[in-house]
Amino acid sequence: MEATFLAEMLKSAGFGATRGAFGGGAGEDQFSSMLVREQALQITRAGGIGLTEILMQGLVADQDG
Repeated sequence: MEATFLAEMLKSAGFGATRGAFGGGAGEDQFSSMLVREQALQITRAGGIGLTEILMQGLVADQDG
C-alpha cells in the first residue's frame, strides 16, 4: 500500500512524465509508469516514509478506544 501511495506521489511530482526523448507514444507512457512503480517499491524496501506504521498505529488505537 505504501508503494502505491509513493508511486502516486512520484507521478504528481513529475517523475515518469513523458518528455518525448524516445519518441513518446503509448509505449513510452507504459514504461514510464513501470519505472515510477519500481522506484516506489525501492523506496518502500529501503524503509519507506513510515506510512504503514502510522496507519497501523491508527488502526490499533481505533480498536482500543
